[in-house]
Amino acid sequence: MLHLMFDGRPWFRPKRRGYGTGLPIAWQGWLMLAMHIALITGIALLLQDRPAMLTIAVILAGLAPMPLYRARTEGGWRLR
Repeated sequence: MLHLMFDGRPWFRPKRRGYGTGLPIAWQGWLMLAMHIALITGIALLLQDRPAMLTIAVILAGLAPMPLYRARTEGGWRLR
């Protein structure tokens, strides 16, 4: 199973304009995006009564997987 997950092929297309990752092009990208959204949603639900902690946790959860998004984007990140 792990060899399917980490086969070296890109999971995302680059953005047509701007800088960063576009939409997923592989099932691994869709899974990663769904897990990222679920993580941020879960944090928001758990910490809804603590706005300062919520803000910090959501920012950290939003930024944490960026190196993986960048590494799995076809052609890498650059300004287009």
